[in-house]
Amino acid sequence: MTDTALVVGGTRFIGRHTVEELAANGYAVTTLTRGTHVNPFADDDRVDHVTGDRTVDADLTAARDAVDPDVVIDCVAYRPADVEAAMTIFADVDAYVYVSSGAAYGAEHVPKREGVTPLESCTPVQAVDERDATYGNRKAAGDRAVFAAAEDGVAATAVRPCIVYGPHDYTERLDYWIDRVLTYDRVVVPGDGQNLWHRAYVADVASALRIVAERGEPGSAYNVGDRRALTLAETLETVAAVADADCTIVPAGPEALAAGGLTATDFVLYREYPHLLETRALADLGWESTPVREAMRRTVADHRAADRDGHEWDPGRDAEELVLEAAGE
Repeated sequence: MTDTALVVGGTRFIGRHTVEELAANGYAVTTLTRGTHVNPFADDDRVDHVTGDRTVDADLTAARDAVDPDVVIDCVAYRPADVEAAMTIFADVDAYVYVSSGAAYGAEHVPKREGVTPLESCTPVQAVDERDATYGNRKAAGDRAVFAAAEDGVAATAVRPCIVYGPHDYTERLDYWIDRVLTYDRVVVPGDGQNLWHRAYVADVASALRIVAERGEPGSAYNVGDRRALTLAETLETVAAVADADCTIVPAGPEALAAGGLTATDFVLYREYPHLLETRALADLGWESTPVREAMRRTVADHRAADRDGHEWDPGRDAEELVLEAAGE
C-alpha cells in the first residue's frame, strides 16, 4: 500500500523540492496551500492539492480528513501556535516533521549541536511577532512544542536547516553573488572572505525531511547543512569554477569599504561570527549531502535559466567601484 504524505506548503522552494523528493520515492503526495502562488505540480498526476490556510485550524483538519496522511511535512509553521495546533490535529499520523531553522539556536557555539547548544527563548510577545528579528525565537518555541508533544506520544520531529540555497530560491540571496561572479571581472568580498555562514543545498533538505519522517526518533531535532561548509570566498571561487567565469575576488576591510560608504553587513550572506551546524545525527540516519561543487553547478544552471539576480541585496556597483579603487584593484 502506498504511503500518503501531506506537505503543508509545497509550491515555492523547500516545500517544492520536498514534494518532488516524496513523489520520487513512491509517496502519494498532497500539498496544502492558499493557492496564492503558481502550482508547479498542477499537471503532475502524482501530486494532489487542497486549498487552505495553515493558520486556520479548520483548514488543517479538513486537509487531514481529506488526505488521511501517514506523513506530514510542515514547511510553513512560523508561530509556535501553528505547531501546537498541528500537534493536536495530526496527533495520530505515523510521522510529523516540523521545518525549524538553525536560527533556533540561542548561543554562538561552533558547531551548534542538537540537544547541547541552547535554543532561543520566546516571550509571548515574540511568539506572535512576524518580524525577522523574532524568527529564531518563534522557531525555537516550535521545537519545544514538538518535544512536548512527543512526550505525549505524538510521532513528531524537527529538522533545522541553515541558510538554504539551490533551484527556485525566491530569496535570491545566493543569486546576488552568482550574478556578481557572472557579470563582473572583480567582485568585492567583505573582510578577508573567510566568514562562514553554513548553508544547505535545498534538495538535501528535502531528502533530510523524508529520511527523518521515515527513520527519525520522535522528540528529536536534526540539523541539516552541507557536509562541507564553504567560506564566502570559497563559495565565490566555486561559483566561478563551475560557471567557467574569469573573476577576481577582492577582499575589502573596513577602510576600503568605508570609501564606498559601506560596511561588511551591507553584503548578503555575511556573518561576522561563524555559524556552523553539526550534522552527524542526520548522517547517522543514512542521509548524505550532495557534493558542494555539484550542488553549486545545479544552482548556477538554474540561476542562468531563471529571472533572478538578487538585486534587492545589491549594495550598489558604484559604491563597490569606490571600494575596489580603495583596495588597489
